[in-house]
Amino acid sequence: MDFKTAVANEILSALKAAFGEVEIAPADIAAALEIPPDTALGDYAFPCFKLSKALRKSPMMIADALAAGIHADFVGRVESVKGYLNFFIDRAIYAEKVLSLARAQGERYGADDSGAGKTVVLDYSSINIAKRFHIGHLSTTMIGNSLYRLHRFFGWRAVGVNHLGDWGTQFGKMIAAYKRWGDHDTVAAGGVDEMVKLYVRFNDEAKENPALNDEGRAWFKKIEDGDPEALEIFNWFKSVTLKDAERVYDMLGVTFDSYAGESFYNDKMQPIIDSLRDKGLLKEDQGAQIVDLADYGMPPALILRSDGATLYMTRDLAAAKYRKDTYDFDKSLYVVAYQQDLHFRQLFKVLELMGYEWSKACEHVAFGMVSFEGEALSTRQGHVVYLDELLTQAVEKARAIIDEKSPDLENKDEVARQVGIGAVVFFDLYNNRIKDIDFSWDRALNFDGETGPYVQYTHARACSVLRKAAGAEKAEPDFAALADPFSQDVVRLIEQFPDILKSAVNRSEPSMVTRFAVDLAQAFNKFYYENKVMVDEPGTRAARLLLTDVVRQTLKVALYLIGVEAPERM
Repeated sequence: MDFKTAVANEILSALKAAFGEVEIAPADIAAALEIPPDTALGDYAFPCFKLSKALRKSPMMIADALAAGIHADFVGRVESVKGYLNFFIDRAIYAEKVLSLARAQGERYGADDSGAGKTVVLDYSSINIAKRFHIGHLSTTMIGNSLYRLHRFFGWRAVGVNHLGDWGTQFGKMIAAYKRWGDHDTVAAGGVDEMVKLYVRFNDEAKENPALNDEGRAWFKKIEDGDPEALEIFNWFKSVTLKDAERVYDMLGVTFDSYAGESFYNDKMQPIIDSLRDKGLLKEDQGAQIVDLADYGMPPALILRSDGATLYMTRDLAAAKYRKDTYDFDKSLYVVAYQQDLHFRQLFKVLELMGYEWSKACEHVAFGMVSFEGEALSTRQGHVVYLDELLTQAVEKARAIIDEKSPDLENKDEVARQVGIGAVVFFDLYNNRIKDIDFSWDRALNFDGETGPYVQYTHARACSVLRKAAGAEKAEPDFAALADPFSQDVVRLIEQFPDILKSAVNRSEPSMVTRFAVDLAQAFNKFYYENKVMVDEPGTRAARLLLTDVVRQTLKVALYLIGVEAPERM
């Protein structure tokens, strides 16, 4: 039962009974309904001020007339207060309708088919070839993964793209270094770490011998020209990097549908350049080719350097066109840090100027920066936290906590993995994505705070209650037993779950799901302490077990949608 719609229909019926035909749709009434900040003021409130002009009566008179005309069985009582019509839903009916629907729909509760027949392309993670996967990649990876899962939950066809950073002179330098000082077996065994050592050595030696830079540029030219040896080494570097990255992605439970990176668009840029020229959008500026965006309050978009070299903008234009042609997306999301805001505003504007209506479907999903224990991350200064090491350490710390708090727990290693990695992901997705994050071990792994372990522990607690009740006598739930404030707080959150998920998708904001999970865990724990579940009275016990089961189910789904596992024992 959709209580909001039901209340709106009751208001409309009362309006017609009191004032005759009125020109207002149920959807408009539903949109005007408010949820009071305090349940003592009602479950829903309808402000009658907007009707005052049309009906030529005071809001107070309208509210009084409507209150007298509402007699629905699901409404416990209705009050007219200073021009507001306050609805108090019958507590037992409310609990019955919400919990019965959630149980009937199972792990699809909260979902709908609004995305059926639609495609979303998500560009996220986008690591660099021949570089280690560090904590700075965590937000783009996990925000993108969560949005991927959320869209699929609502029926979208989701296409996850890892737009690899695999183009530029640095790869020529990498090959030059490898040819001078590297060997296949050492790089194969050492992986990305060995490639980084070669690159660092190249740059150090180039300071003393600048001619090395020419050697690097020559090798990159060979890559551009399709030289077999250069391409073989270049593609091998990519495979070694991806093998290293796959370890981290496996730890995080993240997958992609495409690894088409910058190099993939090398032969797809010329048509874009030709189109820009044909449409009169290209202008020469000090030998470079630009699209002038001064009329839109932005600096020019640089398309070709004076030496004819392409840039990020050229490749991103080609990538956007390719993704539309290949996937025919209805929405294209770029999960990239907020420092690139100007780049994406320029990109979308150039696509619009090229006449592509679908440019309006492109969105930059920006996020803040990550620091670690109060220190900013800097590759040049050597303050880098590698993601695989962070995750491994999180699992080890979780294992130590489990050894202390639950020494007899089975499958300690598996639970430690779920809790440790879940703590890192949950911490990353807890705040609004645009906020900067300072990662802290104490906060992330706290079992009592607003954290992943706290929510996971609550899920495990619900599972434990249900296991203990497995042999209990079955009975029909007495929903009047859920009329107390603690039970109602849980029911109210469960009713809001579908709207929370829909808002998270529409706003590209996974933190809404993360915070909901904390709110539900806190509400359930209060309920658990205030209401004994395994009571003797069968109807009361059945009602409280149903609520517990729906909480378990809802927490599991919420955690899955942000990329966190839900242990059944902790």
